[in-house]
Amino acid sequence: MSEISLSLLLALLLSHTVADFVLQSDAWARQKQQHHFRARSLYWHVGIHMSLCLAILVAFGVPVRDALIGTGIVGLTHWMIDTLKSYTPARRVSFFILDQLLHLLVLVVVWWWVIDGSTLPVAIDISLVWQPRTLLVALAYLLVMRPASVMIALIMRRWSEGVDTRGTLADAGARIGMLERFLILTFVLSHQMAAIGFLLTAKSVLRFGDLYEDRDRKLTEYVLLGTMLSFSITLTLGLLTRYLLDVL
Repeated sequence: MSEISLSLLLALLLSHTVADFVLQSDAWARQKQQHHFRARSLYWHVGIHMSLCLAILVAFGVPVRDALIGTGIVGLTHWMIDTLKSYTPARRVSFFILDQLLHLLVLVVVWWWVIDGSTLPVAIDISLVWQPRTLLVALAYLLVMRPASVMIALIMRRWSEGVDTRGTLADAGARIGMLERFLILTFVLSHQMAAIGFLLTAKSVLRFGDLYEDRDRKLTEYVLLGTMLSFSITLTLGLLTRYLLDVL
């Protein structure tokens, strides 16, 4: 596999992550769940995916005809997968994972079709932005932000209904989680593993002390479980990213 082929795959995965989690609001997701294929947000969402996909394929020197065909496949399958998902129960981890796997499978198939046809110019000058290592790090940071938050929320949903969160800031937990995962990933990639222990200790002092004083055991266990889950996901992704960086 050439460097440019790997860069193209990572760029497609990066565009999917941006379109599915950064450029899609919760309101759009709810509208799709309520109105299914009639939801206007579904078509805006698919349009964003197609625009990013087409821009990347053209930027990598894929012939316009092949780029349009590949983009059409991505757009049509994304519409079909999201429409089918809108008829499934909302906020189920299994359907979320299946949905993402199907999208990624389509991207891999399109990528393989493009490179198998030897349409990529092998002599293209790859800038720093398009290098595999750069795209891999960018993808890792994106994954630990909103995608990880969605995954954790789905896993924790079965316990969240029995926890009293009155008196807390709206969405504060999600924002804190994103920040801590950003720091953890940075520490892992910079080989500062000891700093993760200090971060966990600092959060324990700030959060669990107050929770213990409130004598709310359920909330204490809920926060502890969410923290451990957040740390585990980020550590795993960080170590995997570091391994891939060493291999590339």
